[in-house]
Amino acid sequence: MELADRMKYAKCALNGIALGDCFGQTFFVPDEIACQRIKDREILKSPWHFTDDTVMAIGIYRILERYGEINQDELAKVFATNYELDWHRGYGGTAHTVLRNIAEGKVWREAASEVFDGMGSMGNGGAMRAAPIGAYFADDLDKVLYHARASAEVTHAHIEGIAGAMAVAAAAALLLNKRLGNYMGDGILFLQNIADTLPESDTKYKILSAVSIPKESSIEFVVSVLGNGIRLTAQDTVPFCLWCAAYFYTSVEEALWTAVSALGDRDTICAIVGGMVSLVADEFPQQWYHYMEQPEESVFFYN
Repeated sequence: MELADRMKYAKCALNGIALGDCFGQTFFVPDEIACQRIKDREILKSPWHFTDDTVMAIGIYRILERYGEINQDELAKVFATNYELDWHRGYGGTAHTVLRNIAEGKVWREAASEVFDGMGSMGNGGAMRAAPIGAYFADDLDKVLYHARASAEVTHAHIEGIAGAMAVAAAAALLLNKRLGNYMGDGILFLQNIADTLPESDTKYKILSAVSIPKESSIEFVVSVLGNGIRLTAQDTVPFCLWCAAYFYTSVEEALWTAVSALGDRDTICAIVGGMVSLVADEFPQQWYHYMEQPEESVFFYN
């Protein structure tokens, strides 16, 4: 794959993350209101703003653009710099701790590994920003997995947080290869192929649980088995996102309506799903795209 194509597809994944993030963020209202809006397919018409999910994905994109790989030291600097530019973007408590410590000069390995009594974070933050890596290295799955792991380790030392990032990057790579005619799997095979790439983890086995859940299942049932990100962990978030991508990849709009129907961690689930399916679906919903805050127009994009 030519460099220009790598960057084009990475940018597509970034925009998909931003669209999903902005869309999902608008559904942080009481559940009864969110459910009615989802039932009516009602979107807000005011500007949609993205969260830390997109800010950190911008960091991934910029590092790939500058270095052609995940340079962990530089990625940590970009994450910390963009955090300091606006730390009111919805960062979780652990992210605040890790990024603040990095910004104050602590080595990222120490900052990432010392949280949760030295176990590291198993959060979904590594996964939410991983799709551009799958897009950039889509012609080499070993590189996808290597760099996805590297990108997660900067903030997530726990194997679950790492496995979540690897799973999303692998899924993004497979979906782009589907678009390019180099991969034919979907549904059950798609989920199995992703699980086969992962280290032993709860995330891996939760993805395998998704194999037995048909597309026609109710969202309530799917969430009862796979989770909806309410616990903010990779294993409670990524399997549901992959199930959405496995069965709704042909339409960004349908994939995101399905994703937000899970409620839970709405912006992050939609960001993960948007980043993946944007690489294979035909086009973004144009009206939605005009409502969203644009990553390339933000201050985070140029640091």
